[in-house]
Amino acid sequence: MEEYVIRIVVVGVMSWSLIFMITRRTFASYSFEFSNRLVSTLHATVAVILASLSVQHWSCPVCPVASYSSPQQMKTLAFSMSYMMYDLVCCHFDKGVGLDNAIHHLVSIVGFGAGLAYQRCGSEMVAALWITEISSPFLHLRELLKEIGFRDTDLNLAADICFATFFTLGRMVGGPYLAYVTLSAPNPFLIKVMGLGLQLVSAFWFYKIIRMMRYKLKKRSSSSDKKFS
Repeated sequence: MEEYVIRIVVVGVMSWSLIFMITRRTFASYSFEFSNRLVSTLHATVAVILASLSVQHWSCPVCPVASYSSPQQMKTLAFSMSYMMYDLVCCHFDKGVGLDNAIHHLVSIVGFGAGLAYQRCGSEMVAALWITEISSPFLHLRELLKEIGFRDTDLNLAADICFATFFTLGRMVGGPYLAYVTLSAPNPFLIKVMGLGLQLVSAFWFYKIIRMMRYKLKKRSSSSDKKFS
């Protein structure tokens, strides 16, 4: 693994931790999770921008397949790996990490580590990063809105719908295609396993999101019926 990659990961973990501590002090009246979600939103936004800048051919965003990673792709993956390492530890200081979330973090960290060690599959991994993080700002926004007093409002429902839409398009439309490309290309076995694992976790979350949206819409419909009855 290149020395500059290790440096980005180490500095990144320390930087995310420092940003969290500053955020926690600034928003001391809110919960631990509130501050961590602000940090997560920052990472998701920057990660999508860096991933977009790392695409080598916009006519085929996942091309060249199974090729050596560009320096920009390596830096982008190292940046996000540092965040995943920080977040996995940080979550344990609050309510702990659910099994599905822990698996997601571990799959991501191992996947990033394998990609950085092999210095290959940069196109596929950057595409995976873009797909997985494009919905994250809306995921965190819906929870942030609840804590500042907008629970069960139209604004919160709009955030729920945006999250569900971006998640579905990214992980359940783009995700299966990317998984197929990754598995069918001559990529290292570990990269294929991580790609498949990430898609399986996404499918499980998709099931949970469908249930959540059905409940929310049914609840909203019931409230509207009572209001006009």
